[in-house]
Amino acid sequence: MNQLKSREPGPGAAPAALPGTLSEPLRAELIAFRRDLHMHPELGNQEFRTTAAVKARLEAAGLRPRVLPGGTGLVCDIGTWDRRRPMLAIRADLDALPIPDVKTVPYRSTEQNRAHACGHDVHTTTVLGAGLVLAELDRQGRLPAAVRLLFQPAEEVLPGGAADAVEAGVLDGVGRIIAVHCDPKVDAGRIGLRTGPITSACDRLEVTLDGPGGHTARPHLTTDLVTAAARIAVDVPAVLARRADARSGLSVTWGRIESGHAPNVIPQHAELSGTVRCLDLPTWREAPDLVHAAIDEIATLHRAKSTVDYVRGVPPVVNDPVVTELVRDAMTARRGLDSVEDTEQSLGGEDFSWYLEHVPGAMARLGVRTPGDTRVRDLHAGDFDVDERAIEVGVELFTAAALLDGTPGR
Repeated sequence: MNQLKSREPGPGAAPAALPGTLSEPLRAELIAFRRDLHMHPELGNQEFRTTAAVKARLEAAGLRPRVLPGGTGLVCDIGTWDRRRPMLAIRADLDALPIPDVKTVPYRSTEQNRAHACGHDVHTTTVLGAGLVLAELDRQGRLPAAVRLLFQPAEEVLPGGAADAVEAGVLDGVGRIIAVHCDPKVDAGRIGLRTGPITSACDRLEVTLDGPGGHTARPHLTTDLVTAAARIAVDVPAVLARRADARSGLSVTWGRIESGHAPNVIPQHAELSGTVRCLDLPTWREAPDLVHAAIDEIATLHRAKSTVDYVRGVPPVVNDPVVTELVRDAMTARRGLDSVEDTEQSLGGEDFSWYLEHVPGAMARLGVRTPGDTRVRDLHAGDFDVDERAIEVGVELFTAAALLDGTPGR
């Protein structure tokens, strides 16, 4: 059955409708595919079932996907690559989160303490759907340039599966890359977009403190690690606020502090864990030295021995102006000018940024909120869900971008 149909463009759209919209059967299939992924979430680098499902559907469409070296994730090229013109890559991420799914829906997660609470099942489904539509266009001789589909594992695992994917050569022959990320604050049928930074850098911080300990009756004879840990928790963010440009948004936020076992014993060991986030690349590159120095100074003040494990995460996603306009034009061609809204820079991290260290690209925020819904949903929450009409929007955005990008002279 032909998967393609034409539709008149909305207000402000291109003069002629682009091919590559969804048929009713394919729309229903993609919703079912997303629900199946939602019921069977897999954590980073464990996405074997998900990889197999995507691979099987692409092969059924006559394509030749290639599984990445780690056994999860895959790439698939559509069309004939002209070496004189680098390909457009369209990226999805496959992994879920280690949290329980608390929704009451037929497609609720069947895996204990695992859920697609960040929308990666939607990302995967939209790129798969785009691949199926683009493959049909290619068979009809209407795909102007080759396109690469990239299904990446382990986005949620710092420093992110994107770095491994780049090392595996997924960008060979690629000149531009695009992606979407679900946004529960944007209505389905719309995207949020901005030029420049759209996410922030995110690193992980582990601090251990050691000292002789002793009796709480004689703190002057010991190293009071509880107080030292408390001062580090409070003072490190304050110190950094005076050592980095305030416009960089450098922020340390703690998620765990542990020390001691008895009320009258000063412990010999304490631990703190948290994240370091910032808005720009220069500060991200300086952040490890700034954080180390602040922790060491405060620990020394309290006579504690400090060990800092600073785990590099991801730099900010910085949308390239030209590729951002490609995404904007693609969405406008499908849904009209009103379908694109400005969005702010988030303090969340995204390993899509690793691709942008090598090629220009852009990420859009895909609206997944049902219009008129006043409930407050958030990513990484057990009740996260989407308006599944967003799947069609994502597919048609990607197909339009591929068609426009392949237009001669663009």
